[in-house]
Amino acid sequence: MSLSDPIADMLTRVRNAHSAELKVTEMPHSRMKSEIARILKREGYIRDYTTEGSGGKRILRVYLKYGPNQEKGIQGIRRMSRPGLRRYAGADKLPRVLNGMGIAVLSTSTGVMTDKEARRNKVGGEVLCYVW
Repeated sequence: MSLSDPIADMLTRVRNAHSAELKVTEMPHSRMKSEIARILKREGYIRDYTTEGSGGKRILRVYLKYGPNQEKGIQGIRRMSRPGLRRYAGADKLPRVLNGMGIAVLSTSTGVMTDKEARRNKVGGEVLCYVW
């Protein structure tokens, strides 16, 4: 199955799994999705992620995080740049999500990183999504 926006598909799968209070969700693997999952894990929004399989049939498995009273690890997740309308931000105009309480995931010339890292490295790039 061909997807026109695989990153939006990933974010939707994570959002839907959280709504259904599932522990894990699976999706087709890509390097970009794996990098986004790496950032989500490092920032504490998901518990873990794994890549399984080999060749063209690899899957990315994301383990969702919940608090002691079933509070969601991700309160909201929103795709910003999309194939029909790319959104870029320069190093001096990087977005702040919920006044610093959330993160913006950016694809820069030096790799995928959060808005805080991009500010520290003084690089801009494509704003992939907001997470809070």
